[in-house]
Amino acid sequence: MTELYSKFLEFFHNLLHLPVLAAEKNGAPVDHLIIYIHWLMIALFIGWFLYFVYCLWRFNAKRNPKADHAGTKSHMSSYIEVGVIVAELFILIGAAIPMWAKASDVTKIPDADKATVIQVVGQQFAWNCRYPGKDGKFGKQSMTFVTSDNPFGVDPNDPDGKDDVPKTSFAEMHVPVNKPVICYVSSKDVIHSFKIIAMRVTQDAIPGMRIPCWFEPSKTGRYQINCAQLCGNGHSTMSSGFVIVDTQEDYDKWLAAQPTAGGGAGGSLE
Repeated sequence: MTELYSKFLEFFHNLLHLPVLAAEKNGAPVDHLIIYIHWLMIALFIGWFLYFVYCLWRFNAKRNPKADHAGTKSHMSSYIEVGVIVAELFILIGAAIPMWAKASDVTKIPDADKATVIQVVGQQFAWNCRYPGKDGKFGKQSMTFVTSDNPFGVDPNDPDGKDDVPKTSFAEMHVPVNKPVICYVSSKDVIHSFKIIAMRVTQDAIPGMRIPCWFEPSKTGRYQINCAQLCGNGHSTMSSGFVIVDTQEDYDKWLAAQPTAGGGAGGSLE
């Protein structure tokens, strides 16, 4: 039954031409929800179309030469409407809300203690990200330290921040495959929206707030990052970045080669 269900979902995934899915664990429920909604829409379209044809036949002038002001006494349409409401409640309460609850609570994701943690800051018109260094700790931050060269507002006197790996206006953000990635998303100026379609993740970047979102890449590759919130004249340039999903070995090599906030390289967590 499970194999048949998987083939069924794969068939509709291809039929609907859904984008490539590169995060099975957190992204598959999103695709399932989309498929369920399409099933409901198909049923509604067919059902109401057949009801429309029935009405044309049942109440045409030849069958009813004289108007009947009492009309039909059937409650079938009311039963159908109740059925539609029940189906919508099932999709909302049985699928959408549990999926949202799981996606919004990073403390309950599998292997949260082993997750790759990244700070993501949006600005007009680029994305910035920061990785913790060898000590696994981010340096302290304050709005008073935010400048064009320090979009994260990192305290320059905090030793924990010396080995952090900042990537300002990045073209590529690297993450390891088969390992949870927690992104703490915020904004330096206006509201942006951090969206990776292949990972089925979207999170608004709001000034003054640091909001977590997570995904677990299940296949290596290069996947586009979009800004899903109109943020100004250069909005389109914020869709020129990419997430690069590496093997753990390649990711460690890349991170170790990146310059740290304190100068030099050596961002490896090993």
